[in-house]
Amino acid sequence: MGKREVIFSMYYLEKSNMLIKIEEENKMSLHPKPIPPIPEDTARVARAAFPKGNIYLQLRDTLETLYVDEDFADLFSVKGQPAQSPWRLALICIMQYMENLSDRQVAEAVRGRIDWKYVLSLPLEDSGFDYSVLSEFRKRLIKGGSEELLLNKILEKFKEKGILKTPKQQRTDSTHILAAIRPLNRLETLGETMRAALNSLSVAAPDWLRRNIIKDWYDFYGRRVENYRLPKLDSERNQLGEKIGKDGFKLLNKIYHHDSPDWLRHIAAVETLRQVWIQQFYAPEIDRVQLRPPKEMSPSTIAIHSPYDLEAHYSSKRSVNWVGYKVHLTEICDEDSPHFITHVTTTLSTVTDEVVISPIHEALEKKSLLPDKHLVDLGYTPAENLISSQRDYGIELIGPVRSDPSWQTRNHPKFAAKNFKIDWEKKVATCPKGQQSTTWKQKKDVGGQPIIQITFSRFSCNNCRSRSRCTRAKIEPRGLTIRDKNEYLALKNRREAQNTREFQNTYRKRAGIEGTLSQGIRKSGLRQSRYVGLAKTHLQHIFTAAALNLYRLDNWLNGIPLASTRYSRFCSLKSKTA
Repeated sequence: MGKREVIFSMYYLEKSNMLIKIEEENKMSLHPKPIPPIPEDTARVARAAFPKGNIYLQLRDTLETLYVDEDFADLFSVKGQPAQSPWRLALICIMQYMENLSDRQVAEAVRGRIDWKYVLSLPLEDSGFDYSVLSEFRKRLIKGGSEELLLNKILEKFKEKGILKTPKQQRTDSTHILAAIRPLNRLETLGETMRAALNSLSVAAPDWLRRNIIKDWYDFYGRRVENYRLPKLDSERNQLGEKIGKDGFKLLNKIYHHDSPDWLRHIAAVETLRQVWIQQFYAPEIDRVQLRPPKEMSPSTIAIHSPYDLEAHYSSKRSVNWVGYKVHLTEICDEDSPHFITHVTTTLSTVTDEVVISPIHEALEKKSLLPDKHLVDLGYTPAENLISSQRDYGIELIGPVRSDPSWQTRNHPKFAAKNFKIDWEKKVATCPKGQQSTTWKQKKDVGGQPIIQITFSRFSCNNCRSRSRCTRAKIEPRGLTIRDKNEYLALKNRREAQNTREFQNTYRKRAGIEGTLSQGIRKSGLRQSRYVGLAKTHLQHIFTAAALNLYRLDNWLNGIPLASTRYSRFCSLKSKTA
């Protein structure tokens, strides 16, 4: 084993002495200091340049500062080279998303913009810092689990200044986030996974790879695998896919051979190759490799779409298909308050909306920002959420629920399940024609949720004149499958209430959250993730929410009203004509 291989073998072992030594050398120390006042020259030039002020000057004058060094003390070591002031770095990261700038552009803005120097208490001659400092700071935030602190400190400052009061109403909605990777089809995923493994091995174990390489791999895996270079016929694409599969299995067999170093198996790209090949191929023998048919492939919740971001999954919602993540934004919607964003949740793209409601309420309770009413759309309102929100947090979850999907509801509403009378104490159901059920069985559905199965007498159903409108079964009697009492009544009551004018007037406010999502996309690039991985993407969303809150504070202080819904000239003509 060569010297270079020894170094990388130590690097890829998590508890190796090499890693410990590297961490020791990279330690940064923090000695908290009070925030300095704005230098006189900086204040004088800034006031001259912006006689009417601007957003950064107003934020500094109104809030003084959002963070102090002590807020980030846990992220730094006691010993080591001095770190940049974390209160400045946190504020810089938020201003970065206020203007949707890259790290290099941010470093130039700190170096050259007088309004940024004003808010950061920097002298005119300050030369700034290297842009790589921002990346290191973001890593520390994620490693220390301090992402939420960035938004929470802003909300606390708003409370301290009397700008934020306990909200009565809040609203939540989600949107899709595109991962910071190139979209790949199946063949491209296979080729890129193989290429990523070869590139990692070329760095970690070049001598070993040189001895075990197959020469034609240089030609095929030496450059990026792109669809336009691949064959067009399905038969040829299947052959190519099986060839890539055989190459991958040959490489894995050599890596897992008893003569090969054990640490090769711990290389991240090699482990990714192994997982992808399990998901994509049958391989009873190394020379008999077959692509799995689509129906037998792994579900999207675990399927790896790209070797460069293992947490980015394929998902589909209505007409939108994407690979990436999903973000849920929660904001205040009281008329007498700025519409501040109070919470941000980032999930995998395959996580459904309904599962985030309880974590959102739990987080709002810790911030003392629980609303009386929470406005959400259809995806957040299964019956269990309607009940648990009221029971556990005293929140009325306002949103429509799914209508009964049965064919009776669509074609013969009189015989829909809602028109059957349920006697919960006697465990009997009565149909619209007055017949009573004969069996009442409590079971669990495929998801483990409790359900009740009710059936009626075969004799009474067969002799009923309305049988053809009540059931399509030829022999069996009518049956009902309902939830337990609380969930059944919650769904029934909401289905009745959501058609009333009072409910619709209250629920109309929910639509405003879509404007917030649009603002995040236009101002801060919310739609596209800048970073790889769920944790980094969530940090981006925290920065985005903080940036939007500062914009909204500035508009509130300056008396700028909320924008109304925009209509096309043609739609406006209709209202004038009416």
